[in-house]
Amino acid sequence: MVIGETLPIFIMTSRCILQTTLLLYFSTMALAMSNDLLRSQLSSSSLECQELLLQLNGTTEYCLKDRINFEIPEEIEKSRQFQKEDIILITHEMFQKIFDIFRRNISRTGWNETTVENLLVKLHWQKEHLEIILEDVKEKENFTWDNRTLLHLKKYYLRIVQYLKAKEYSICAWTIVQAEICRNFFFLNILTDYLQN
Repeated sequence: MVIGETLPIFIMTSRCILQTTLLLYFSTMALAMSNDLLRSQLSSSSLECQELLLQLNGTTEYCLKDRINFEIPEEIEKSRQFQKEDIILITHEMFQKIFDIFRRNISRTGWNETTVENLLVKLHWQKEHLEIILEDVKEKENFTWDNRTLLHLKKYYLRIVQYLKAKEYSICAWTIVQAEICRNFFFLNILTDYLQN
């Protein structure tokens, strides 16, 4: 009688353990796949943006006197390994700021407007995509953002904007900024590699 009563409980407990194990397994698999998908999307988007930037045909050899070190934050330059959530936040900030810079006065550059528009569309799509992921992260996880890195990034991009203003958005100033932003995508690619499982 006792065995007959405990057998259904044992079977139910075993099923519960099996279901929990399967749920954990598939959750881990889904997270791994989402990391790979995000890394793939970010890498692809960065590459497309780099290609568009290179199509703008800026050359720094005539603008050597205008060169400046904008001092990209050390934690980005040294490619410190960040948590996934930090990477999402940092890459979102970088896409947002690059988007804001290229919406500025580019009329004196002689750049192809369609190429610039395509770059803006790609940057806008990526930052919108990352905003959705950020909202999801905020809802699901109790995560504290790395505000120091974000503050350093904001100051870095402010230096670029101030430089453009000081140089009155000259062709050489834009050429220097174009080269600097190309460099940004090099660091973005390194950051997104950390999303690899």
